[in-house]
Amino acid sequence: MQITNGLHIDLASHTQQGLKEINEDAVGFFVPNETRLLDNKGVLLAVADGVSSAEAGKDASATAVTRFINDYYPTPETWSVKHAGQKLLSSINITLFKRSHEFANEEKGYLTTFTGMVIKSRTCHFFHVGDSRAYLLREGELTQLTRDHVASIGTGRTFLARAVGMDNCLQIDYGSVDLETGDILLATSDGIHDFVDEATLVEVLSCQLTEQEKIDKLATLALDGGSDDNISGVIAHITGLPNESLNDYNTKLTRLPFPPPLDPGVMLDGYQVIEELFASSRSQLYLVEDSETGTRVVMKTPSVTFEEDTGYIDRFIQEEWIGKRIHSEYVVKIIEQKRPRTCLYYLMEYVHGVSLDKWMKLNHFPKPKIAISIIEKVAKGLSEFHKMETIHQDLKPANILINQDNEIKIVDFGSVFVAGVAEIFVPLDHEGVLGTATYSDPKYLLGKNTGIQGDLYALATICYELFCGKLPYGDKIEECQTAFEYDRLRYISASDVNPIIPIWFDRTLQRGVAFDLEERYEVIDDFLTDLRNPNPIFLRDDPKAKKNKSQVLFWQLLSGFWILMLILVIAMFKQG
Repeated sequence: MQITNGLHIDLASHTQQGLKEINEDAVGFFVPNETRLLDNKGVLLAVADGVSSAEAGKDASATAVTRFINDYYPTPETWSVKHAGQKLLSSINITLFKRSHEFANEEKGYLTTFTGMVIKSRTCHFFHVGDSRAYLLREGELTQLTRDHVASIGTGRTFLARAVGMDNCLQIDYGSVDLETGDILLATSDGIHDFVDEATLVEVLSCQLTEQEKIDKLATLALDGGSDDNISGVIAHITGLPNESLNDYNTKLTRLPFPPPLDPGVMLDGYQVIEELFASSRSQLYLVEDSETGTRVVMKTPSVTFEEDTGYIDRFIQEEWIGKRIHSEYVVKIIEQKRPRTCLYYLMEYVHGVSLDKWMKLNHFPKPKIAISIIEKVAKGLSEFHKMETIHQDLKPANILINQDNEIKIVDFGSVFVAGVAEIFVPLDHEGVLGTATYSDPKYLLGKNTGIQGDLYALATICYELFCGKLPYGDKIEECQTAFEYDRLRYISASDVNPIIPIWFDRTLQRGVAFDLEERYEVIDDFLTDLRNPNPIFLRDDPKAKKNKSQVLFWQLLSGFWILMLILVIAMFKQG
C-alpha cells in the first residue's frame, strides 16, 4: 500500500503459541493516519519474546511492544529516531525491572527480548535486545542486522545474556540501514529462525506470495521443523521510496530558532497572541488563539537567554513529550501541533483560574472538606505521573491552577524526572528559586533523588499550608543551604497554629514532611488515608489526644458528607 509521500510498503505479521500452552510472544506494527506523523516519525514494527522461565513473560512482551508503539509517536518531533527509541526502551526497561523485583523468586519476573524497526523516509532504524532477530533481504542476499545476546555455557548450551527487564540499566543495540526499492525487512522470534535456515528464509521471502502468506508459511515451516517454542514474525516489503530523504529532518528541527518576545496581535504559525500570561528568566507563557478554529490555548516559549544551551533545549523539548504521556483530568493537557513549527515552542490547554498560592491568599483557612478535596485531586494527578515512572519534583502552589469550582490542574513539567530516560539526575538550583525550595524535599535539593517520597513531601507541605496559612518549618527553610542548616529546623505543630486541628491530623502532616525518609510516608495513599481517618497510633499515650470542641467540629466537617450519604443509602434500602 502507498502510505506516505512516495513510500509504498506491504506489512504483515503472525504469532502463535505453537506447541506451548500459552503464547508469550508479542508482535505489532503501526502506520499513522496523519501524513505529518508518517513524514516525521515513520512506520513502526516490533516483535518481543517473553522469557519462558519468567512467570510474567507474556505480560512483559505485550508491555514492551504496546508501550513502544504507543509512546513512540508522541515523542517530540525534534528528537531523532535513535534518541526517541533508546529513551523509550530505557523507560520500559525500568518499568519491567521494578515489576520483576516484586517477586521473591529470582527465576520469575517480567523479562522479554525486543526487536523493533522504524521505517522513516529512506532509512530503517532498528533497536535490539536479546535473541529475537532483524533481517534485510536485498537482491536475494539475506543479512542479519542484529546479533544474538546469548552466552555459551559449554556442551552447546546457551542462555540469554540480555533482556528488557533483566537489569536496571539496559544496553540497547541500535543501527540503521539505507533502504532500496524491493528490500524486505523481517523480524522474528527464535521460534522461527532457530528452526528455519537462512536458505529457506531467502526462498520463502523471494517467492511470489503476499507478505501475509510468506510470514504464515515461515510459521508453518518452523512448526514442521520441530519448533517447540512460540512462533512469531513481522514482514515489511518496500516497493517504493520517497524521492527526497528526510534523514536530516530532526537535525533541522532542533535548530529551530527561539521566538522573540511576542506582543499582543503578533501571529506565529497561525496563532495570534492575545496577551502574555507569565514570564520568567527561563520561559514565557502566552494566551494565543488559533486563527483557523478560534480555540484559545497557551503557548510556552523558551527564553532567548538559553539559545546556546543544548541541555536546556533538550529539557524544553522533553517537557512536551512528558506532558503527552500523562493523561489525567488533574494535569494540564498538551495540545497536538497540527501545523509545521517555524520556532521552538509547544501548546497547552488554557485553564481558567488562578494559581493555588494566589487562591490561598484569598481563602484563608478554607473549610476542611474543600481543603482535603484539593489535596486529593492533586494526589490523583501525581499518581498518573508515578504510574509512568515519572516524578514531578517541583510541585508547589504556583504550579497548581484552581478554578471557581475548586477543580485543579497540575502544570509545569520543567523539572520532571523520568526513570530510565534522564541521563543524569540534576537537583534544582537552590539559589534564585526560593519559592521552589520552600516546597521541595530538602534531600532532593541537597542532591538525592527521593522519588515518590519527594513529591509526597511537597504535597504534605501544601496541605499544611492550606490548613495553617504557614509553612511546617517556618520561613527560615528558604534560607537553608546545607544539611546542617536543615537539621536545626523544627516542625511547628499544626495544632498550635490552628487550634481546631486534631492531634492525629497534625501528626499525619508531621510524618508527611519529615526530613528523615524512614519516618516519612512511602506512598501517597497511606498519607491520604491518615488524613481522612484518625490513625490510632497517633492518639496513643498523648496528653493532647483529648479532643476539644473545635477539634470535634473539624472532624464533623470533614466526615459529615460521608455520614449523610450513608443515611441516604439506608433510607433508599428501606424504601426498596
